[in-house]
Amino acid sequence: MTSRASGTEVGPLLRGWREQRRISQLELALRADSSARHISFVETGRSRPSEAMILRLSEHLDVPVRERNTLLLAAGYAPRFTETAMDDPSMAVVREGLERLLRGYEPYPALIVDGTYTLVAANRGLALLMEGVPEHLLVPPVNAMRAILHPEGAAPRIRNFRQWRLHLLHQMERQIALARSEELRALYEEVAAYPPPEGVGDGPEGAEDAEDAAAFALGTFALPLRIEHGGQVLTFLSSISTFNTPMDVTVAELAIETFLPADPATAKYLMSALG
Repeated sequence: MTSRASGTEVGPLLRGWREQRRISQLELALRADSSARHISFVETGRSRPSEAMILRLSEHLDVPVRERNTLLLAAGYAPRFTETAMDDPSMAVVREGLERLLRGYEPYPALIVDGTYTLVAANRGLALLMEGVPEHLLVPPVNAMRAILHPEGAAPRIRNFRQWRLHLLHQMERQIALARSEELRALYEEVAAYPPPEGVGDGPEGAEDAEDAAAFALGTFALPLRIEHGGQVLTFLSSISTFNTPMDVTVAELAIETFLPADPATAKYLMSALG
């Protein structure tokens, strides 16, 4: 069970989420079938919201599941959402489903990470791309951001490294704004401070290699990952999936990232290597 308590009253916490979402008290009241006066009273501490009201406001403010527990605790209620370890027997259905998904996506790379990018599971396609990454970056618990952005990790083989690094940092920034995770912020500050891999110059973003110019045309609709393996540059488009309406903190923070070959040569290479 999530047990992170807060020394702050629930009112200011709710106001903080509302302001972060740039929603007025009136707009929130209309969405939550309440009144602007009641929302004001809740935020200033003049009125103690019911458990149902906190959950309803959290839903309309798109508050992460973990932080909904924090709001409930701040108001004096018990946490509503469990936080179950992935190796718990009750998670068997989730684990088995995710493992089938990863296997079914082979030979294309796919991985699953938690809310701080700790690797939960990966398939053979991802293992192929991580070949050559030193052992100290692959000792469990493996952090995907470290393994990718560390100058000794996969970074030297990413042909559009500056573009991809900027994309990953922006992704982390959005998550920090949403989840307010100190652990995630510490990870961001760590990987953002990594020096670029040797050979990456100071030119404009995405201009590492002139011969890749045609590939960057993909960036008009999705940023490609261009990574070298076995002397060949592989090109991928990535997508990230999460669970709908999760009722557990662990499940809510899982993210499944899949890499789709962006050209026939990449698909053929992976089929030959792992098919």
